[in-house]
Amino acid sequence: MSTDPAVEQSRSWIPMIGLFVAQILMSFNVAALPVSIGGMVEDFGVAPTVASSTIVVYGLAVAALVMVGAKLGQRVGWVLIFRVVVVTFGCSALMMTLSPSVEWAIAGQAVAGGSAAIIVPALVALIAENYRGAQQATAIGSLGSARAVSGMSAFFIGGALGTLVGWRPVFLIVLALAVTVFALSFTLRSDRGHAGVGIDVVAAVLIGAAVVLLTLGFNNLNAWGVFFAAPDAPFSLAGLSPAPVFIVLGIVLGQAFFVWTRRRSRDGKATLVDLSVLASSRERAAVYAMFIVVAIEAALNFTVPLYIQIVQGRTPFDTALAMIPFNLTVFLTATLVVRFYKTYPPRTIGMFGFTLTTAALVWLAYVVTNNWETAPTIAGLIVFGIGQGALVTLVFNVLVTAVPRELAGDVGSIRGTTQNLASAVGTAVAGALLVTILSFSVGQALVDNVELPDRLLAQVDLDNVNFVSNDQLREVLERTDATPVEVEAAVAVNEEARLRTLKLGLLVLAAASATAILPASRLPAYRPHELPDPDPAEQR
Repeated sequence: MSTDPAVEQSRSWIPMIGLFVAQILMSFNVAALPVSIGGMVEDFGVAPTVASSTIVVYGLAVAALVMVGAKLGQRVGWVLIFRVVVVTFGCSALMMTLSPSVEWAIAGQAVAGGSAAIIVPALVALIAENYRGAQQATAIGSLGSARAVSGMSAFFIGGALGTLVGWRPVFLIVLALAVTVFALSFTLRSDRGHAGVGIDVVAAVLIGAAVVLLTLGFNNLNAWGVFFAAPDAPFSLAGLSPAPVFIVLGIVLGQAFFVWTRRRSRDGKATLVDLSVLASSRERAAVYAMFIVVAIEAALNFTVPLYIQIVQGRTPFDTALAMIPFNLTVFLTATLVVRFYKTYPPRTIGMFGFTLTTAALVWLAYVVTNNWETAPTIAGLIVFGIGQGALVTLVFNVLVTAVPRELAGDVGSIRGTTQNLASAVGTAVAGALLVTILSFSVGQALVDNVELPDRLLAQVDLDNVNFVSNDQLREVLERTDATPVEVEAAVAVNEEARLRTLKLGLLVLAAASATAILPASRLPAYRPHELPDPDPAEQR
């Protein structure tokens, strides 16, 4: 059934400001962690890998608990539990600010991750409870734009504070955001929980273990080895890397979760998530599109810093500057794309969005050079940002508007799980892909280059090829008997191989984006000036 915009009752945007800041709260915390690693290493006297455990613990907590968080919200009541977890998120910021050891910081991020596992579905449920129709679509779009603006601001503010006064004040900003969200939560429409909502413990264990294993497996493909165990792997199975083992086990447990949930649903028992939100091809197409768009964004966010910081030897601040065109475009598009919903159906916007991202990645593959600040490269990032921003808002809106209000929390948990997995897969696959392509490129270039003799190649470890800057390569070659001519020849090979790898990697991402164009044709085809009514009484 359609909703007539002319008779739609508008609500104040003040409640949405609180939800918008709540999304910024989580995104700012996540974006602040990488720029705080150096400060934690210096303060606590630990290795960077230990300090980076704060990032891992946060991500695992969110991924493992988000579906349980959705059920807790339905049981307790979304407004009440939202306030509680915003307070615990603020407490985690205090733990970070006052932490006497790295263990306290890791525990703080575990608390933050557990809190975010409830905030993620709560945002969806509270938007569905407080807004309708076009206002709801605009509210959903604001969540996508909040992620972009908070990530960009965390790089700038975190980098500046880290340089001037240290990493701890960054988390005072997180605390201030939590206090703001808590104060604004009293403007939200009140709701009541349903004490009869049960939590399927078996399903919670299955999906929690599956998501943790998949996340660990994909995130450590490079460090532990894609197939054979690397020296950094915690253990090996007859020489096999634990990363693919974790991935396979995660897939098996995920399948067991779906089988278990469908059986309980047939028996009329409580389920951890209502699979009816994925009942039609439209909803499944939206989830697939969400996975692809988040994975591609994660891959690009891995590739650009890798190239700017590792290859060019520049700072995280330079990376933030280079990504401004992309982040700003995502921010504006995610907010403004809802204006087109009354003219074009989701199917059209979805196919056009993936066409834009595909074309932008192909363009970047052909125009990118060793300098990211060229006009053609910036233009490619802007076009990619337009497609990305439109898609992030669109697929989320399709899921929310397709189900009754009481299932909005289930949509939020599916969104959270999908985004966490897609981010892990996108980052890991991009890393493994680029290193593999680089290895082949370097090997082929060395075979074809007559200026690099076998005696020099025998002194260099070619079994562990990775991205290095020209200066790092020169330092390595200084420990060999390479002549100045041979050093410059090796640097030229390195530059050419890196650029070729980057171009091929972007083309692979373009191919992944292209695979979502036809599935996007299964998105809903609402008539112009029509939005679906989310009222459960009006559903199908």
